[in-house]
Amino acid sequence: MKIIFGVLLPIALLLISEVQSQRRRPDKPTKPPRRTTRPLPPRTPRPPILPSEPEEPTDLPPPLPPGPPSIFPDCPRECYCPHDFPDALYCDSRNLRQIPTIPSRIQYLYLQNNFISELAEEPFKNATDLKWINLDNNRIKKVEKKFLEKLNNLLFLYLEKNNLQEVPASLPQNLEQLRLSRNQITKIPPGVFSKLENLVLLDLHHNKLSDGALKKDTFKGLKNLVQLNLAHNILRKMPPGVPQSIHQLFLDRNNIEDIPTNYFDDFSDLAFIRLNFNQLSDEGVPQNTFNLSSLMVLQLSNNRLNHVPFFGPKLEHLYVNNNQIHSINATKLCPYPIEAIDISGEDQARVPRLRYLRLDGNALAPPIPLDLMMCFRLLHSIIF
Repeated sequence: MKIIFGVLLPIALLLISEVQSQRRRPDKPTKPPRRTTRPLPPRTPRPPILPSEPEEPTDLPPPLPPGPPSIFPDCPRECYCPHDFPDALYCDSRNLRQIPTIPSRIQYLYLQNNFISELAEEPFKNATDLKWINLDNNRIKKVEKKFLEKLNNLLFLYLEKNNLQEVPASLPQNLEQLRLSRNQITKIPPGVFSKLENLVLLDLHHNKLSDGALKKDTFKGLKNLVQLNLAHNILRKMPPGVPQSIHQLFLDRNNIEDIPTNYFDDFSDLAFIRLNFNQLSDEGVPQNTFNLSSLMVLQLSNNRLNHVPFFGPKLEHLYVNNNQIHSINATKLCPYPIEAIDISGEDQARVPRLRYLRLDGNALAPPIPLDLMMCFRLLHSIIF
């Protein structure tokens, strides 16, 4: 027994010491778990800071870049020269400040919708065959006298919606249409129209013309004028010296209060009269003012009339809406005795030609007067 105990005791002590030594040995460090990180997006490089450019002292957009080369070597790069229209030059809507040199072959020139402020002689020195110039919607303030002097073949001149303060001088003698509406015109130089015998249309509406700007001889020389447009000005009187050749006279939106007696007596071809939005009253319109054999359309809306003015038998369209009319005496208004009107077809010359009548916006009450229908039997539209 002692022998066995003596053998087992050293073995037990050896095992106990081995276990204690393992407990004191530090554990091997474990590696932390590897983190999965997404790659960062590349940084956008900042643009270099450039010195600020001075602002152009204007609100105008920059001119458009030059177009492709043309088959015409003399075609300005700022413009377009159509190959199938060799006598036309299109320079419109290009943000141009100046007019390029116009080739001598050009007859039709389009320069509208730009920022041109002056018409000088130099760009037109070779373009003596021009017939048509459109300069609408620019900023033209100045027109050199020599610019127009050499354009003897010019027929149509469009200068609407610019900054002109007076009618240009030295207008070409062969001019047929002159459009100067929507400017700032307050002055018409003496004799500016005196040589324009071929002019048929003169448009001066939307300007600042007053009675003092129109003299008795202002329109002298316009022997063949057909249309005169003086609407949207500041006139208080009917314009003097209107050519007797006119067919259309437009005087809307002025401040005209009266019409002189016998004002229209010498206008044998006058067919259209527009006097809407004025200050006309019964006292300012003599009885037979509009009793014209040639008159077909009469517009008198938005005035101060209390009665429908007397008119001729050939009138077809009458506008007297938005006045102060409270009654209609059609028997008195009828150009012929009602009982004498023949609609059988045998005597159509004695049937009034009125077909369209506007009476709305007045103090009239229905029904439509019977004598009105009995007289104007060709009426097919009445706005009451």
